[in-house]
Formats: sequence, C-alpha cells, structure tokens
Amino acid sequence: MRSLLPPGVARRLWQVMAVGGVLATTIFVAFPSSPLATTVFALLAVAVVVSCFAGPRRWGAEPPGAWLLMGLAALLFLVGVVIRPVVTEQEMPWPIIADVAAWTGYLLLGVFVLILLRRRESLDRHAVLDGLIVCLSAGVASVLLLALPAAAVPGRSAVLSIIQGMYPLFDVALVLLLVNLTFTAKFWPVSLIGLIGMMAGITIGDLAYAIVGVSGKIYASPLLNVPFMLAYTSLGVAALHPSVVEMGRAEKPPAQAWSWPRLALLLPALAAPFALLLTTGSRSASSRLLIAVTGALIMGLLLVRAISAVRAQVTLQLRSEHQATHDPLTGLPNRQSMSAEIERLVAIVEPETHDRVWVYMLDLDGFKWVNDSWGHDTGDQLVIEVGRRLRAAVPHTIPVARVGGDEFLLGFIGEKGSALRLVDDIRGCFARPFPVRDHQVVISASIGIAHAEGDPTNTAVTAEALMRDADTAMYRAKGEGPGRSTIFDTSMHTQVRERIELEVALRQALASDQLHVAYQPLVRLETGIPVGAEALVRWLHPERGPIPPMTFIPIAEDAGLINEIGTWVRKEALRQLGVWRSQGVVRDDFYLSINVSPRQLTDPELPLIVSGEMLRYGVPAHCVALEMTESVMVDGSSVTSRVLFELRELGVKLLVDDFGTGFSALGYLRKFPVTGVKIDRSFVIGLGVNHEDDEIVRAVVAMSQALGLSVIAEGVETPLQREALWAVGVVNGQGWLWGAAVSAAEFAERWRDVMFRGPVVAEPVPNPSGRHRRPD
Repeated sequence: MRSLLPPGVARRLWQVMAVGGVLATTIFVAFPSSPLATTVFALLAVAVVVSCFAGPRRWGAEPPGAWLLMGLAALLFLVGVVIRPVVTEQEMPWPIIADVAAWTGYLLLGVFVLILLRRRESLDRHAVLDGLIVCLSAGVASVLLLALPAAAVPGRSAVLSIIQGMYPLFDVALVLLLVNLTFTAKFWPVSLIGLIGMMAGITIGDLAYAIVGVSGKIYASPLLNVPFMLAYTSLGVAALHPSVVEMGRAEKPPAQAWSWPRLALLLPALAAPFALLLTTGSRSASSRLLIAVTGALIMGLLLVRAISAVRAQVTLQLRSEHQATHDPLTGLPNRQSMSAEIERLVAIVEPETHDRVWVYMLDLDGFKWVNDSWGHDTGDQLVIEVGRRLRAAVPHTIPVARVGGDEFLLGFIGEKGSALRLVDDIRGCFARPFPVRDHQVVISASIGIAHAEGDPTNTAVTAEALMRDADTAMYRAKGEGPGRSTIFDTSMHTQVRERIELEVALRQALASDQLHVAYQPLVRLETGIPVGAEALVRWLHPERGPIPPMTFIPIAEDAGLINEIGTWVRKEALRQLGVWRSQGVVRDDFYLSINVSPRQLTDPELPLIVSGEMLRYGVPAHCVALEMTESVMVDGSSVTSRVLFELRELGVKLLVDDFGTGFSALGYLRKFPVTGVKIDRSFVIGLGVNHEDDEIVRAVVAMSQALGLSVIAEGVETPLQREALWAVGVVNGQGWLWGAAVSAAEFAERWRDVMFRGPVVAEPVPNPSGRHRRPD
C-alpha cells in the first residue's frame, strides 16, 4: 500500500471507507435477508480487516503489532456474524462456535486497547477510578436487566443462557478501557473518534442481541447486524486516517481531577443503582442485595476518587512550586531560589564576627566547544554531571544552584581561609574527566568570588550585589585563562563598565562604517618583494581614536559579533583584491590572507559562501588564504573538519596562525588539510640571540618541509632576524621590518612598482618608543 498508492490518494482512502461503509449498510438494510446483504457485509468486513493490516503500516503507526491484533479481532467478529444464522438451530455445541469466535475477538480487542494505553502512558489513576465506577454501574444494570432474565429462560441450555448474558459485561469491560483512552487524550483525532464509534456500534449491537436473548431467542433478524456494520465502518476509518499515528503517542493532558466530560459520564453512573432499585429492586432480595453492594462499592470508589483528586492537586501544587524554584535539568535551585538563600545567609551572619558571606560564580571553560562538537544533548549531560559532583563535593549546608546554561552559584559562611579551601574543593570536581555518553570530556571552571559582611537590614540589596560582583570577578578570571579564580575588588566595576561601553560602541561602529581593513605585506625574505598581504581589521573611534584589535576582538567574540565582523572583513578584502588585480597593482600570484574565527568555521555553508564571493569579485581560489588558530584543529568538530576540507577543495590556502603557542601537535597538521604555518613572533624575537628560539624555529621549518607546508615568520623587525630566518630555511616573513598594516591606497602606492620592478632592501620602521614591533 505504501509503494502502490500516491500520498494524496492514500490520505483520501478513509473517506472512501466511510462512504463505502454507509452505502453497504444502506444496501444491507434494504435487502436484509438476501445474498446481496450477506455479500456486502462480508466485503465491508474484509476491507476493514485489510485496512487494519495496511493502513497503520502505511502511516507508520506504533506499535504495529497492536493493529495486527485489531485486524484479527475484526476477522473473528466477521466469522461470528456470518456463521451465527447457520449454527443457531443446530444441536449443542454448534451454537457456541459463533460465540467462541466473538469472545476471542473481544479478548484481542481488549489487548489492543491495553497496548495503546501502555504506549500512550495513559493508565491514569483518575481515569481508572472513573472507569471502574462506570463499569460497576453498567455491570449491575446489565446483570439485572439482561443477564439474569436471559439465564432464567426456560427450556434453554444454561451454558447458552450464560453466554448470551455475558456479552453486555464484555462491553462494560471495554468501556472501562475506552474511558481511560479518551480521558487521557489532549484532543480526539479522527482515528480515536473512529474507535469510539466502533465501540458504540459493538455495544448497541450486543445490547440488541441481549434484549432478544431475554425473550429466549439467540438470533432474530439480520437487521441486528446493522450496528456491527457501522462499527466496522468506524474501525476502517480509524485505521486508514493519517491520525492513526497519534494513537500510539503519549499526549497526556494537564491533570484535571474533575471536568464536565467526566461529570457527564459519572453522574448517570452514580444515579443508575438508585434507578434500578426503584425499577427492579423489588423483584427479589438478591436483586436488592446486588444493588446495595454495587452502590456501596460505587460510593467507596467515589470517596477514593475524591481523596485521590485532592492529593493529586496537592502534588501538582508542590511540583509547580518546585519547578518554579529549581533548575529542570539538574534539579538544583535556580537563580530565584539562590537569591533568597543568599539573603538568608546575609541575615544570619553576625557583623561583629570574622565570618563573612562568600558567593562563588562558576562558568565552565570550553563548554561551547562541547556543544558544538558533540551536540547539546551531550552538553546537557555534562551540566548534569557537573551539578552532581558539585553537590557531592561540598557539605549539604552550602547551597549550590545552576543559574545559567553553564553557570553555577554557591554560597558559604566562614572566614577567608575556609573560603579559599572551598575553592580547592570546587576545583577537585574537575580533576577527573567527565564520562558523558561515549566521550571522556576534560573541562575546567573559571571562578569569581565575592564576599560581604552580614547586614540584616539590607539583605536583598547585599545579596544582589554579591551575585553581581561574583559574576564580574568570574569574567575577570575567565580573561586570565581557563581554570582561574579571582576575588572581586571594586576596580573591576570600572573595567566592566568600560567593556560594556566598548561593546555598545563596537555595535555602532559596524553600523556607521568606523571599521576599515588595513593590509600588511607578506614578503619573500630573499628579495623583499611582497608575495601577498594579510587583511587586518582596524577600528578608528571618532572620540577615542584607534582601538587596538587585542581590545575589541575579544569583546566581539563574547558579544557574538565576530561572525559579522569576519564576514565584513572577508568581503571587503576580496573586493579590494579584485580591484587590485583589475588595475594591475598586484601580480597574478599575489594572495590575501584573511583571518577566520573558530565560530565561522562551524558554519557548514562557509565554503559555498566563500566560493560565491570569490566568483563575485573575480578572485581565483589560489589567491586566497584563510588563517585559523591551532585551537580550531584541537577542538574541531566534525562540522569544522568538513568545512576545512571543502575549503581546501576549492583551492583556498589554509594557514595556522601563531604556530607554536598552542598545541603544535604534528598529528593535527597531518589530520587537517592545512597548507602552511605562521611562526609566532615570540620565537622570532629571540633569533640570533636565544639559542632555544633558534632550535624551535629550525624544528618547525624541518617539520613543515617534511609535510610540504609553507612557512611564514611573524613579527620580523630587524635585518638580523631576517637573516637568521633565511639561514634556517624560512622563505617568507611579515613584520615591521617592511612596515605596519596600511590602507589599501597606501599599500598600492608603496608596493605597486616594487612588485614588478625587482628586489628591495628593507629598513626597519621604528615606532615612537624606539623599539621595533608589529601591532596586532
């Protein structure tokens, strides 16, 4: 069915089933005793059985085995209906064969509903109690009005009488299950309505047969099967409708102990025993006893129901209060709860003692890389494990809270020595790797610490200040490197305010064209002729003047602006290179080196974007180099790795910036498609003076040559450094020896003729302090 029918046709089959079922029922009513009636009944039933097998499978309904049972039940009901007129007049035990088939169908139908209930997690206590109340009420009515009169029919087998009286009881049991199914559904999809219609048809049909059975007959007219035909039609609609997939999904509504649908079902059930007492209770003492016992059971269930509803409401209220004050992921208190706890600590500390209130703000170092590399599910598991370790590592009297994505807060009362020892306990939580799913994650935490004396009169203000100051100290600790801790001092407020002002100014700079790109030449050491240039972003503030990149780049990363800045720099640099190439300013093999942040390399669309930009500005791929830090390779996710390989496939050069200051592992250079490395300036400064720096540079050059990588030396400031680099095999360099980064116009004016004329001898360019250096 899945492969033969188009989706549009399959979605309309349930409508075909509904129309066909009504049409078949109409024909059956018009010609009840004819072979045509038997034929249309059989055809409808067979179509429904096929629908139960094929429809849920077509739409992927779960669990598939439940609908197979439903199909078998429908088939057994068909067998019972077809053979009943034939076996009715036969000697025992032939009349029972039809009942055996029907009883087995009821059993399979009950198992079907139970499987759905379990799949939907719908065995709700209130619904079970409601179902039992309805079941008892309907059961006593069925016994008194149908089962006992049927069993008292003279001249008929007692077994047959009992069987006839049992059908309404089967229906009552199925009603109990159906009540659970409907009362625990947020809404009624078409498939659920179809199942309800099926049960209604079966109940009405069984009730009709039971009423006939009271008169001593087993079978009276084919018209008694009309409700079963409608039941078949409803079942076929339920199996074929696309909403059949929702029948196996847990969609529990909010807990409602009492509602109008429940009361509409419960009130008649509660009134039924009293009505029966008035109509049938006078027949015998046993009838009155049965009604009394049933009424007592119903009242008992109603009492349990009321108590359960009250308890459920209390539980719901407590759960709601807990959720409002606790983190849903770790179960630890949240910021609101922790704020109240710190207020309590501030209130109970005696001002005249040496004890103070200490607040610790923790932020996980490298948590973003865990999320980017292994997904947010892994990040959540890591947060849960960190919360568990923190709670286990400190005494239960010390409150621990999760107050952000990867931020935790602790409160402590004591003197300074104890407060610092607590820092060691906190760090101990990160001494061992965290087993998260199939990974061993090693992280640390930056800790900001704030403290204050007790102040019973201003608890709220003091608590808020403590949390704010601990947060400020945490950012200072994070800036000093991973795993550091810092105690707050008042000077940090000025720095935080300065940082906030710079972030606001940086956002304005992006919008008002205060940023520009400067170009510093990448020079061949032997000739002094530029082979390329590095594109560097510069910020000229209208009031503060030049803002160093080392100041605003970290702010851009924390504020989420680095992608926007990086994209703007890349576009502007490629546009400028396209202009230079068209104007003959640079040679055909001249390339631009552009920095990309780790965050940019996590964008799977980056290769496609860069390819489009190169095409737009007429820049060939071999004239573009992208610089990245070593951390990209160490922390690189599968997405980053794929992005790097796709960039390399475009023909773009990939350079590792500041090589030697990070991990510098040979395995990373072999694993990723890098084409060159840039030796960090810290090693270049000591060339010709420090023997260790000479050996490091020589080792980097040898390793790069073995891997076929190009080498560029950064921070070349003196002729001595240039000669030393050339002696160890470095071909290209960059630094103040050939000038600082300048505007595009100044770069073209200075280097245009040099590129095509011949070698030059560069002299160092002094800075105002008299030393030689290259700005960031």
